[in-house]
Amino acid sequence: MYNAPKPATKRTALKPVLAIALAALLAPLAALAGTLPTPQESAFWDQEVASGNLPKAAERLPDAPLVVNLEAKGRAFGVQGGALNTMVTRSKDIRQMVVYGYARLVGYDADYKLQSDILLGYEEEDNKRFTLHLRPGHRWSDGSPFTSADFEYWWKDIANNPLLSPAGPPEFLRAEGELPEVTFPDETTVVFEWQNPNPSFLHHLAQARPPFIYRPSAYLKQFHADYADPAKLAEEVDYARVKSWAALHNKYDNMYKFDNHELPTLQPWMNATAGKKIRHLFVRNPYYHRIDAKGVQLPYIDTVEMEIVSGGLVAAKANAGEADLQARGLGFRDIPILRKGEADGGNYRTFLWGTGTASQIAIYPNLNVNDPVWRKLLRDVRVRRALSVAINRAAINKSLYFKLAKPGAMTVLEKSPFFDPALREAWAQFDPDLANQLLDEAGLTEKDGYGIRQLPDGRPMELIVETAGERQEVENALQIITDDWRDVGVKLVMRPLDRDILRNRVFSGTTAASVWYGWDNGLPQPYTSPAYLAPTDQVFLAWPKWGQYYQTGGEVGEAPDMEPAQRLMELAHDWRIATTEAERVAAWKEMLKIHSEQVYGIGLVAEAPQPVVVSNRLRNVPERGIWAWDPGAHFGVHRMDEFFFEDGQG
Repeated sequence: MYNAPKPATKRTALKPVLAIALAALLAPLAALAGTLPTPQESAFWDQEVASGNLPKAAERLPDAPLVVNLEAKGRAFGVQGGALNTMVTRSKDIRQMVVYGYARLVGYDADYKLQSDILLGYEEEDNKRFTLHLRPGHRWSDGSPFTSADFEYWWKDIANNPLLSPAGPPEFLRAEGELPEVTFPDETTVVFEWQNPNPSFLHHLAQARPPFIYRPSAYLKQFHADYADPAKLAEEVDYARVKSWAALHNKYDNMYKFDNHELPTLQPWMNATAGKKIRHLFVRNPYYHRIDAKGVQLPYIDTVEMEIVSGGLVAAKANAGEADLQARGLGFRDIPILRKGEADGGNYRTFLWGTGTASQIAIYPNLNVNDPVWRKLLRDVRVRRALSVAINRAAINKSLYFKLAKPGAMTVLEKSPFFDPALREAWAQFDPDLANQLLDEAGLTEKDGYGIRQLPDGRPMELIVETAGERQEVENALQIITDDWRDVGVKLVMRPLDRDILRNRVFSGTTAASVWYGWDNGLPQPYTSPAYLAPTDQVFLAWPKWGQYYQTGGEVGEAPDMEPAQRLMELAHDWRIATTEAERVAAWKEMLKIHSEQVYGIGLVAEAPQPVVVSNRLRNVPERGIWAWDPGAHFGVHRMDEFFFEDGQG
């Protein structure tokens, strides 16, 4: 029998969080004593079991599977079967199956509280030592054992191999610049230990895009020079037409991209389609670790068929009843056509969920733009504030969202404990007179014959705002802002681009301003790392080169050279080393105040309803939910593996 960890010694006090973790760890151990529900065989795998290609269900499950208490969630017990149809707009977005599946070492529940998932349990001591306990008998989708050896392979042979990971282990594993000591006491135990606190370690594991601190070592070793036969490896390199074994290994090691159908997974569905196709098929993982209280192995749904369609067709195809579950690619503007499809017998319902991003639409002046004139202007807070107060957010809300969104600056949402109405209102009032005054104070007093202000070098003040060209509401909002800004002497030029091209242009400093959503996480808690409010990542489009500098240890990009941004870095550090919740809350509040004063991102509206199309026969999909990337992983936090078709037929 698997033994629970020993209680803490006198040297280390057993903290409440540790006690809770141990309680969670002990609970599934009762299953090992014979209280497990009898596992039911899946009709989907009957033939494979009968032919001897697969063990029986009872032998495929971990010794201590995760038993889901559906009744406690107010959900119905489901039946296995059916094919669920959904759509994405790019071939690379098959990775959404990793997001939606949301099998994580630890993950958030519907209340955004952290729970063990793939892990049997965990212990945390002073945010410095984390002991991860695996489920005995857990297996990858190909039947190979999932053990601490898979963590060891990732740590020693991938993360710390300079050919596979030139930058070394991921940044979230550094605490005060130091990496942890990682040990593997036995098959089911992994320990990460730091000298300094790393309070966001577990929460990184629960992200929509998890860091995958483990790998299917049995599969990947055949592509690793330290393990593979040199001659066979050379053949594989030649066959794959890559330059080296490291390139080969990285090509096949795509846990998040999910495009290698041979790569074993722990997700509820595994990729069953080779190469790039218009339709991708994902089939149930026969070794998935979750079951319901009746012994039915999840996921309930046998297959997911993901079709790649043009972005402009998602709403039309959903209206025609071609999607069983769809939210990606749909926006507020699509609600009328979706409602019409319901009335016309589309055999679906349209739920309206809340959104978890800090702003539905946000404009990001690029403080790192290469153009020296624009760089100086956009670094002037008066200019950023002027651009913000020149926008009629009420008109945008009325015209695009029928007054159902919340106009205001970019800040956290009302469900966050850090929400402050004053921050939403800061520099978000519609005040053209104030905008003119601020622009005049910034020295932009000269105008051409059309009333457009002139830049210091004589050029007209034409601010090119680049978009991903994926959301009509963005273009409609920019049309309204074009008129608003023209009234204060600023000409807005909209330039739609492909998403990847847009990001590359921003990262390189070519783009002066861009449009995207607000912060992905508009629902932070005291335990949430505020790193995304500081210049730690190039994906915050207002300071890409500052983010590059941090991410590469100073090798690429530029060091933050403005006092408020430097203060944000200090506060992010203060949060990391804080020993009390009060200290973390204080860091959060000051960082949010800096953002409200500095207007790094010009938020327009927040909390616009997100339409979610759900087949009339699909069950356990919450009528009210939150559509959020992180935390939440879109459908992930709502546990898509618990959704089912009422008759088992999709």
